[in-house]
Amino acid sequence: MSEESARLARALVEFREAEGISERELARRTWLSHATIRTFERDHGDLPTPTVARRFEEVLGWAPGSIKATPPEATGLESSADSGSDLE
Repeated sequence: MSEESARLARALVEFREAEGISERELARRTWLSHATIRTFERDHGDLPTPTVARRFEEVLGWAPGSIKATPPEATGLESSADSGSDLE
């Protein structure tokens, strides 16, 4: 576990406690699965994907890019400009 994932885990738990919301409500607000929420709240995850990191930043009110994410090339994701050409 990285220091970054531990920081994210603490922030998610603190946010849920401060807001008095359930895991289910946090999942609804982030549009992420319960499994994803549990993974990061229990600090079992490596760095999140860029999409997961951005959703957590939005909900936590953190600046974009404040949560380190797995580089797109490590996840096999292409940039949006590249993937758009595949749809034509």
